[in-house]
Amino acid sequence: MKKSVKAIAIFFCVFSFFSCATKVADNSEEKGEKKLKVSTNIWKNTYEANPISPNVFCADPTAIEYEGRLYVYGTNDHQQYLTAEKNTYEKIKSLVCFSTDDMVNWTYHGEINVKKIAPWIYNSWAPSICKRVESDGLTHFYLYFSNSGNGVGVITATNPLGPWKDPLKKPLIRAGMKGLNSPAPFDPGVCIDDKGIGWLAFGGGVSEGYEKSMPGSSKLIQLGEDMISIASDFVDLKAPYFFEASEMNFVNGTYVYTFNTNWDQRTDWPFEGVEKATTCSMAYMTSKTPLISDSWQYQGHYFKNPGEMGLNYSNNHTHYEKYNGEWYLIYHTLTLQEKSPTKGGFRSLCVDKLEMDEENVKISLTPGTRRGVSQIKNLNPYQEVAGTTVFTNADTWYENLEKPAEIATKSVKAGAWIMVKNVDFAQGASQITAQLKGNGSVEIRLDRVSNKAAATLKVNDNKEYTSVTSNFEEPISGVHDLFIVFSEESVCLKNWIVK
Repeated sequence: MKKSVKAIAIFFCVFSFFSCATKVADNSEEKGEKKLKVSTNIWKNTYEANPISPNVFCADPTAIEYEGRLYVYGTNDHQQYLTAEKNTYEKIKSLVCFSTDDMVNWTYHGEINVKKIAPWIYNSWAPSICKRVESDGLTHFYLYFSNSGNGVGVITATNPLGPWKDPLKKPLIRAGMKGLNSPAPFDPGVCIDDKGIGWLAFGGGVSEGYEKSMPGSSKLIQLGEDMISIASDFVDLKAPYFFEASEMNFVNGTYVYTFNTNWDQRTDWPFEGVEKATTCSMAYMTSKTPLISDSWQYQGHYFKNPGEMGLNYSNNHTHYEKYNGEWYLIYHTLTLQEKSPTKGGFRSLCVDKLEMDEENVKISLTPGTRRGVSQIKNLNPYQEVAGTTVFTNADTWYENLEKPAEIATKSVKAGAWIMVKNVDFAQGASQITAQLKGNGSVEIRLDRVSNKAAATLKVNDNKEYTSVTSNFEEPISGVHDLFIVFSEESVCLKNWIVK
């Protein structure tokens, strides 16, 4: 009997302990205050780096390095997502931009409203960007884009975030140009070689007199000195099973053309000793003399369709870029929509390492993964961090989408949050300051979103951004994942910093 009583007592003690622990985990009363219940509406995991954005649908990447940051631009699939159930692309008239210096925390810079900049466009898809220091001493950025499937436009700026201008007031390339013979001259790919000369590839469809095995629609031009004119005839790029997604790179004195192959079976394969490109994969060709059509040599395929790698089948578009001494492949998948409310074909950008043999200009077959790349450095919180810099988030969106200097993260619901990965507090931070707007508070939590607040910043019905400072309950040191949790809907975070 005594053993039974003792056993019952132990049972109730254990039950009481787990009951109390469950109350904390379930956001019940803690120290006399109700713990803020956090959102579980997560589209991107807290442990996988892909896709780069946890809430913006985007596709067809291009990228450029500037002043130590990598800037990535893409087709704004999210514009279609907000207005239609399926991604048929016709409502997309803007581009999006992100940047990073650690490859896993990405700052969203909002939308480039191409329709507003160039009112003549039908659509704006598949950008490609390059930069060059011009005679005025400034770095000029040239951003080419698909005007639907009808041609190529270009906008320019002297900063990677704009403001952007339309120098031509019309397309650079348009369907039906004399000597073109490419029914859908879209999906531009640009590069500048070691002599400062610009090159632009593009194309789509099957040209008159050609077949799907060799469509004859992939073209190359030399750009004029001004980067917005044509300085050569149209050169045929004899790309087998060509479909779309042209890109140009210049690597170790060699011009590299990459393209997306079509969905047709490889019944006719003209290359001996070279493996057949799988359907809707990315392949490449090289040349030392780009204006000579027959100088282009097919080299193989380097990226299969995402569906062949467990990432869902979709169309295919890549860009590779060297950053911080490493080559990266940027591409799109349907990964983000897996946990979202839609299954309408809305794409998202991903990044993985690319194995490039620069000496011989050979690209290895690269896998696409959900894990993505590793962080190349910890985030420094002692320098101002944009409120749109995140690894992942839940129930947040943005305001001032067309103003890169003013864009901010905005909570959609109470309990919304953002996560920043591997924040290095070094020897110790005692307080945090943030630019906030709205009515409510944000809690700073470390390592897990369910952990108690290390600091709380309150904002009282502020119509304009206000600098709010709070001390940490205890000085914070070392490296931590940082979560910023919003207590109410429509609280906006512009930036933050610690000291």
